[in-house]
Amino acid sequence: MKLVMAIIKPFKLDEVRDALTPLGVQGLTVTEVKGFGRQKGQTEIYRGAEYQVSFLPKLKIEVAVPSSIADAVVEAIVNTARSDKIGDGKVFVFDLERAVRIRTGEADDAAL
Repeated sequence: MKLVMAIIKPFKLDEVRDALTPLGVQGLTVTEVKGFGRQKGQTEIYRGAEYQVSFLPKLKIEVAVPSSIADAVVEAIVNTARSDKIGDGKVFVFDLERAVRIRTGEADDAAL
């Protein structure tokens, strides 16, 4: 099993979710996060004063999937979240040692 974590622009969430559903992804977790990468934030103007925004709003998507579809999930996220502009985000893939569905006690692939 794999845990796929993606940091994406907020407006891309619906497109990413729609791309993952046909692959068999039945659930995902979304968290609002802030951060910066190579963009180093941005300059904004508020009430005529210019100020630096160091951390930009992003979404973190986490989805646990069987190893057999992990590459397809990563590809779907990358292709859907890409806008060809700086700040599109990143995808990380981790080995997932164990998963248990609390309600039924099902474990590993059956729990996904």
